[in-house]
Amino acid sequence: MIFDQRDAIVRLLQDNDPDTVRLVKEQLIQAGDDAIFDLRDLSECSERSVASHAREVLSIIEEREAEDSFGLLCHFFGDHSCLERANWMLAQALMPGLDLGPLEVKVNSWGRQFLLQSSSAVSSRERVLLLSEFMSGELTFRGNTDDYYNERNCLLPYVIETRMGIPITLTLLYMMVAARAGMCVTGVNLPGHFIARHGELFFDPFHRGRILSRSDCEAILEKQSLALQTCHLADAGPRQILIRTLANLLYVYDLRQEKAKHARVNRWIQSLTADCCS
Repeated sequence: MIFDQRDAIVRLLQDNDPDTVRLVKEQLIQAGDDAIFDLRDLSECSERSVASHAREVLSIIEEREAEDSFGLLCHFFGDHSCLERANWMLAQALMPGLDLGPLEVKVNSWGRQFLLQSSSAVSSRERVLLLSEFMSGELTFRGNTDDYYNERNCLLPYVIETRMGIPITLTLLYMMVAARAGMCVTGVNLPGHFIARHGELFFDPFHRGRILSRSDCEAILEKQSLALQTCHLADAGPRQILIRTLANLLYVYDLRQEKAKHARVNRWIQSLTADCCS
């Protein structure tokens, strides 16, 4: 036990004095990582009040640890860093206590399934069509047009669970599944609507993976009174994609007046863009 006094801690957490309970919980929180194993043990305690206090403290510690870890990642994140890992860590920072294991197993399984289905494809068009059919047809991933400005659309675990997301998170999932099958899919930071590319083909995971012509891309930008430029169709690097993901979250939190989360995401963006501005 943390202080080799499990029974004493249990008694203190059951105390009728709220200040005593608060002080014990604060000490457990300060113990940080060193307390996690013991807190998990206490969270299974038969005394409901003790278990409840332990779970609350555990959640606070895990949230702080995940937030600190993601903040550190943002500070050192570059164009050769792992975008997938960054998105899993982002989810952990905003969803305390998240167990990533089952989710990664599920994505790995999808990759193996798609590998079997696409092994005979010989052209980029065939591979894109097969990927789109697998992701939007078999797995039913689609754009969330009814509740677009929801933080869940920006976080991989929710997108995997609901099979709905925004252009950038759906593109990321297409990239992840394709990569596990040996197919290179990249993200394209088209203003106003993130899309994907494989070979010379552009396609749109938000709209069930439909293949886009140059004129389709021009039409997307015309809605924003913009003219398509070559730079708009360039591949987006990991840092650029992560910044845009966080910018989407920032906008959501601004709309919903969630000031604490807005400030947290803004700090992460500043860490990611520090080198660009210096």
